[in-house]
Amino acid sequence: MAEITYKGATIYYEVAGEGEKTPLVLLHGFLEDSRIWEPVVRDLQKERQVICIDLPGHGRSQGIAEIHTMKLMAEVVREVLVSLGKEKVSMAGHSMGGYVSLELLRNFPMIIGGIVLMNSTPVEDSVEKRKIRDRSVDLVDRNKNAFVSMAISNLFSERSKTDLYAEIEILKERAGEMKAKNIQAALIGMKNRTNYVEVLRSYQGQKIIIAGKQDPILDFREIERINGVCGCEFYPMENGHNSYMEDHKDLTKIMHFID
Repeated sequence: MAEITYKGATIYYEVAGEGEKTPLVLLHGFLEDSRIWEPVVRDLQKERQVICIDLPGHGRSQGIAEIHTMKLMAEVVREVLVSLGKEKVSMAGHSMGGYVSLELLRNFPMIIGGIVLMNSTPVEDSVEKRKIRDRSVDLVDRNKNAFVSMAISNLFSERSKTDLYAEIEILKERAGEMKAKNIQAALIGMKNRTNYVEVLRSYQGQKIIIAGKQDPILDFREIERINGVCGCEFYPMENGHNSYMEDHKDLTKIMHFID
C-alpha cells in the first residue's frame, strides 16, 4: 500500500488497474477497511483505475482527531487524490463511505464525475439514531469487542448470517483491531453529519443509489422515497446492508456501468 501524511497521521491507500474510464474511488464503511473491495477491484481493474483508501482510524490508517467528521474524512480523500494528481474521479461509498463521498461532493464538486451510494443515505441521523450512537460510544468504552461483534452481525440479513458466516467472522476480527478511540471518533462523526439531500438532488452528474431490501440498518422504502426526491438511478438488492458481500455478482454488474 502507498501512503500520505495528513495532519500528522499516516493514511494508507492502494491503486490498481488502468483504462480509459474515469478513475473510481472506493470508500469502505464504518468498522471496515479497503480490503472489503478486493473482489470488486479484481472485476473492475481490467477496465479502469481503482483507488481504495483506508479512512482515518480504519485499516492501517491512523486516527487524526477525537471526532472524525465527514468533512475531515473527505479532506483526507481529497489529499490522496491531490497526491495522485487526479482532477476528476467517480466515487462509490459503502454506508459511512457514502457520507464521506457526499461531503466530498459538497466541498469539491468539480472533481466528482459520478457518485454511487451503496447501502447509504443522504439524510442525517434521526434523533433516535443519535441516541443509539451515544449509547454505542459508551458501550465501546465498556466492551469494545462486544460492540464490534454486535454491530457487524446486525448489518446482515438472516440468510447471509448463515451463508457468509466465515466472511463475517473475518470482518469482526479485522474490526476488533481498531482502537476504541477511533471507533468512537467515527461514531460521533456520523452522529453529527449534516443533511445532503439538496447536494445530491442538485448534482447533474451520474448518481446511483444501491439499497438492500432486507437492510436492517436503513429502511428500504425510505431509501426508495429519498431516491425519488434526488433523481438517482436506483438499484434494489435482495439482501442486507453489505451488498458488496451479500449481492456481489449483481453489485459488480452495476459497477461496470459507472462512467
